[in-house]
Amino acid sequence: MLYRKITKRIEEHLAANSNRMLLITGARQIGKSYIVRQIGQKMFPNYIEVNMEEDRLGDRIFENARTTEDFYMALSIVAGDKMKDKASTLVFIDEIQTYDHLLTLVKFLMQEQRFTYIASGSLLGVTLQNTQSIPLGSLRIEYMYPMDFEEFLYAGGIGREVVDAMRRNFSKQQSLSPAMHTKMLNLFKKYMLVGGLPKAVDNYLCNKNIVAFRAVQHEVHTLYGFDASKYESEHGRKLKIRRIFDMIPSRLENRKKRLIVKDIEDKYWKRYDDYVDEFDYLLAAGIALEVKAISKPSYPLVENCGKNLLKLYLNDVGILSGILYQNNSQAILSDLKSINLGSVYETVVAQELKAHGYALYYYDNKKNGEVDFLIDDVDNLSNIPIEVKSGKDYTVHSALNKFLQLDEYNIRRAYVLSNEPQVYTKNGITYLPIYYVMFFENNVVPADAFLE
Repeated sequence: MLYRKITKRIEEHLAANSNRMLLITGARQIGKSYIVRQIGQKMFPNYIEVNMEEDRLGDRIFENARTTEDFYMALSIVAGDKMKDKASTLVFIDEIQTYDHLLTLVKFLMQEQRFTYIASGSLLGVTLQNTQSIPLGSLRIEYMYPMDFEEFLYAGGIGREVVDAMRRNFSKQQSLSPAMHTKMLNLFKKYMLVGGLPKAVDNYLCNKNIVAFRAVQHEVHTLYGFDASKYESEHGRKLKIRRIFDMIPSRLENRKKRLIVKDIEDKYWKRYDDYVDEFDYLLAAGIALEVKAISKPSYPLVENCGKNLLKLYLNDVGILSGILYQNNSQAILSDLKSINLGSVYETVVAQELKAHGYALYYYDNKKNGEVDFLIDDVDNLSNIPIEVKSGKDYTVHSALNKFLQLDEYNIRRAYVLSNEPQVYTKNGITYLPIYYVMFFENNVVPADAFLE
């Protein structure tokens, strides 16, 4: 069983006798159902799992379950012999977004407290917009992402004591030993090849065959595109979501990686506001990560972001490296000078920061240039600029230098992430090896973690 950090939070919630239903949301194929199933079967003697997508495609038993009585009756058809008491019975509602009326029903199921419940689903944001009565006070939402680098290390047999020792080095701003750096950098490069899709990671660990795990990534990427096309057809759109999704890898290969809105339909008069619903779908589905532009980086960043200059990254670095380099691993593993790995390095950093709780922004200023990422610095009521470098010129960053000269923004920390082994600070910038991004953690609870 692949270790996932979210396990502890799920177990604690289920053991707490909460009056809220825990809902795990995120992209498809990242392991939501698997982890809930493993925990549920371990903690509850009577484990009931109902997949609403399968129900919609099959007997549609839950399609008209508009009351709790209807729901219990439908549930009894599936697993009547397991419907015991709350302490011993867990009902897992998988793909709950399939029937938006079930989200309305959550409030009443939790009020009656007949069983313990947990749910999972994708497209939660889109579904809630179409839900007639949002279950205020009855849902706790946990966002799940592909496996991060720390989870990848554990899957590959790296022990917790090793990771904890590295975490101490990071907190003290100290380098690893040369041998340890070489090993960690090599593993990080493999992570950029394999990514964090559980099936791809498992395939890599079992077979060490790039053709095999690339096939998994291609399958999932195709599935994401198919889902986007399906959603468009159901809502009368003209393949704009799919077009934006397909544009992401090519945009990331440009010097300025932001999405050019006029290129979506080759219409120069189009603006960001013309595609708000399309962007919302990609983000709500979890298949893209947004990085919003900031021109005046005062705290908090959310109050200063612009919507018209948007970067989009794929949700999994392995999918991107597969699209760009297919079955050739040497572009990443051997640092070929002819290959610009900037898009891959930025994607893996975006993936790590997002999985660790950060909202993502970047600095964009016509006069001063562009800095790859900005994250909130809660301790200093400021923000932290982060520059990502894939090549040997990691000390060349004119935009970051200009950014740090802006005294009014009270910048206390700045980082450059690269392949270089040494940790040191110079001119207000701390240089870190790229794998140390695994220790950037935002412990602030997101505002939308509870619906109330």
